[in-house]
Amino acid sequence: MKFGVAMFFTDYAMGAADFARAVEDRGFESVWAPEHSHIPLSRESGFPAGGELPKKYADCMDPFVSLSVAAAVTKTLLLGTGVCLVVQRDPIQTAKLVASLDQVSNGRFLFGIGGGWNAEEMADHGTTDFKGRWKLVRERVEAMKAIWTQDKAEYHGDLVNFGPMLAYPKPARKPHPPVIVGGAFPYGARRAIAYGDGWVPHGSRPQYGDVSAFLPEFREMCTEAGRGHLPVTMFGVPPDLDKLKHYRDIGVDRLVISVDSAGSGTLLPLLDKWAGLMRGVEIG
Repeated sequence: MKFGVAMFFTDYAMGAADFARAVEDRGFESVWAPEHSHIPLSRESGFPAGGELPKKYADCMDPFVSLSVAAAVTKTLLLGTGVCLVVQRDPIQTAKLVASLDQVSNGRFLFGIGGGWNAEEMADHGTTDFKGRWKLVRERVEAMKAIWTQDKAEYHGDLVNFGPMLAYPKPARKPHPPVIVGGAFPYGARRAIAYGDGWVPHGSRPQYGDVSAFLPEFREMCTEAGRGHLPVTMFGVPPDLDKLKHYRDIGVDRLVISVDSAGSGTLLPLLDKWAGLMRGVEIG
């Protein structure tokens, strides 16, 4: 089981270069950057985790910029969007961003994607059909896969449509970086099986408690769909050694811890603590 670290990169947090080096030096496999382009002040959409929306959601930098900086100062660290809101992004430009980052990092990019939860944020980007957003996500992902894998790429869907084009560079990783689909069980799991290369659930949510109870059914769904083993990347895990070992024992492929947008004085000791837990899982 691998371990990654996610942080909302902001102008008051530890810089992406220093943070990425610290994560890699401590033996973590990956670093993850979430995204929100902005937070509308109307705040009609409730925060999925409950309570007040943390300030960092409005403050975070573009994940592709932060991860490009991380790529430049590391050698083995994988670089993930956790998650990229493709429902708010142009698929042709995003395909180029993904391919470019994968090239400059020598194939280290992980394309974590999601449908988002903030309807007002999406509406500002022109996506007004909140309930139908997942069809748009799927078509944009399929369109990007066409761009990454075809010399003369074209895609014709209901919501995304373009004729033959030349679009380079292609990703370093073939056929493309893994598309890891975020979302709750069962719908997020079904989407991951349908057009993803892995599933990203949160370890716990108010509506379902601990997601590990659903993993056996997810594996059965993968088998029935002929997908074989799809990796599970779990976000939002507690600093509890027994719990971490439990996730390892039930076959979770990657755990991603989330740290606050803070300075090095706060983050380095926290990374040290998590590195100790990671070693405890590895030897226990």
